[in-house]
Amino acid sequence: MLELRNIHKRYSSIPVVEGVSFIARAGEITGYLGPNGSGKSTTMKMIMGLIEPSSGDVLFQGNSIHERPMEYRQRVGYVPEEPYLYTHLSGMEYLAMVAQLRGLDRATIASRIHGLLRLFGLHSDRDVPMSSYSKGMRQKILLSAALMHNPELILLDEPFSGLDVGSSLILRSLIEELAHRGKVVLFSSHELETVERICSHVVILHRGKVVADDSIEHLRTLMELPTLEGIFSQLAVEHDFVSVSREIVDLIHA
Repeated sequence: MLELRNIHKRYSSIPVVEGVSFIARAGEITGYLGPNGSGKSTTMKMIMGLIEPSSGDVLFQGNSIHERPMEYRQRVGYVPEEPYLYTHLSGMEYLAMVAQLRGLDRATIASRIHGLLRLFGLHSDRDVPMSSYSKGMRQKILLSAALMHNPELILLDEPFSGLDVGSSLILRSLIEELAHRGKVVLFSSHELETVERICSHVVILHRGKVVADDSIEHLRTLMELPTLEGIFSQLAVEHDFVSVSREIVDLIHA
């Protein structure tokens, strides 16, 4: 179980995340939603241990992640929103480096790398420098690196970025299978239709604060809205998007 307890993050005096608390349970897919700039990626980095909260604590399996940070990171797989890769390396070289840093033995490294590259459709490009990879191919490398060591906690920050339809369908099924195998999955995405299909629970963030933390079904009933898009629009979208779109078209037609 992943638990956030009253997490705050400020840069200078500017609040980015304010009092965020929620629980993501094993065997469930928890959707973490919010507009751009709402603090989602900052939260993900705090959960990963890449940045420290200004106050509050992150716990995994009942223990603060800051007690044994290196041990904790061995239990986490993370796909960041921005793909930071050593693009002079080939896909195989990059995954081998990640696997060695994770402390995997040689036999496991070889079988997992070849298997992941094959299953993600990258095996024929395994020796090609990642500088020539498409965005979707780089995203598959990030996913492979995150799953290489069979983590207990999986953090996915916009994991569908750059993927084609077929790869997106595979990833959606993969996320469901990971939860089915007992993983804790926290999944941030702008693709509300995908979130609605696969997430059992959602946390919605707006201006750094949690405005909803519930099952999608209960939110639908509570707010008398049929879709997650409607719920999200009411809770986290400040502008009337229909009016704004009309004004844009009126402006260019003037």
